[in-house]
Amino acid sequence: RAGFLDPRRGPRREYRFTFQDLVLLRTAKALAGVVPPRKLRRALRRLRTQLPSGRPLTGVQITTDGRDVVVRDGAALWKPDSGQGVLDFEVAELAEKVAPLARRAALAARAAEPEPDAAAWYALACDLESSAPGEARDAYRRVLELDPDHVEARVNLGRLLHEAGHTAAAETHYRLALRARPADPTASFNLGVALDDLGRTAEAVRSYEAALAADPDYADAHFNLARLYERTGKRIAALRHFKAYRQLTRGR
Repeated sequence: RAGFLDPRRGPRREYRFTFQDLVLLRTAKALAGVVPPRKLRRALRRLRTQLPSGRPLTGVQITTDGRDVVVRDGAALWKPDSGQGVLDFEVAELAEKVAPLARRAALAARAAEPEPDAAAWYALACDLESSAPGEARDAYRRVLELDPDHVEARVNLGRLLHEAGHTAAAETHYRLALRARPADPTASFNLGVALDDLGRTAEAVRSYEAALAADPDYADAHFNLARLYERTGKRIAALRHFKAYRQLTRGR
């Protein structure tokens, strides 16, 4: 009645819900037990205006953070009530204060004699991510100059590039990570997200399947794969993966 779903009508004018519709309905039912109904309706209304034109609510994952609604769409995580990223609520003020210290630490690492090794640069890059993502990217690049097969640095650099809108560059790093470690589920999953964002659905499906081959309990890979299968008309396969997603996330 609120218009959050737009199911098709059958020959007798009955509603025909998709599997993604059912996931959203079940999610809304679960959220209603945590979030006040008025607040939930307001968050869903605002979320609908925040998504690109034509993008349905069923295309994102919706959950809670305490009594707030939180939405995940690929690498992005935000609260629709305000439109701000979740980290903006939790660490933005701290990150602003720490950023100068983080930048000084990066400069000191570059000037150090002897220069830090790949492991030290990686630890520094991880510390820099929330307060100085640009410096974090540079630190991950230095890791890879010292150790081109450092998979975690490849994946993290790809993620930061992806979040900054450099999806093609992120794809390159995910593929290099998989060249070094072919069965890495995170690299395969992130590659799937990048390929999906680039509109290369068939390749994205193969990447999500690879992530599940490496880790059958990767819930987000089940969800994204189910969404792509439903988009391409493979409803039985979509149902199987939506079911697996629900089982893995039950009780979260």
